[in-house]
Amino acid sequence: MHNKKEQMSCVLPCVDILFLEEKCLNLEKYLKHDNSLDIDKFDLISELNILRKIIGLENDKPIDILNYIKIINSFSNVYITYRIMLIILVSVVLAEMSLSNLKIINTYYHVSRKLNKLVILSIEKEMLKKFNYDNLINNLHKKMLEK
Repeated sequence: MHNKKEQMSCVLPCVDILFLEEKCLNLEKYLKHDNSLDIDKFDLISELNILRKIIGLENDKPIDILNYIKIINSFSNVYITYRIMLIILVSVVLAEMSLSNLKIINTYYHVSRKLNKLVILSIEKEMLKKFNYDNLINNLHKKMLEK
């Protein structure tokens, strides 16, 4: 997780231009609805390059960059992109938390089932201790003799 965090904090200053162009193109494709575009890949690339040059982003977190963009009220394509990126990150974390909770519930369920089986075995053991085998044997013997 720490490595991902470092990668996220280094998004703009550390990205190769060709890699950036490829990702911007992919994002434009995914956000395209019929003929309308939510972002323009060329504008996004330009905005990212300008943003990279005018502010020092080496230690900034994505949320800090988003807040800066919001304050200066510019870079609309970058703003949309950062919002999407942060929403996806939060969604992934929430999904992982839900799965973690499901694992806890599943473990509790299986432990409860095993404990229930152990309780039943314990009860059966106590019943067997009280059981009179001599009577059973005598009764079976009498029935066999009657036949």
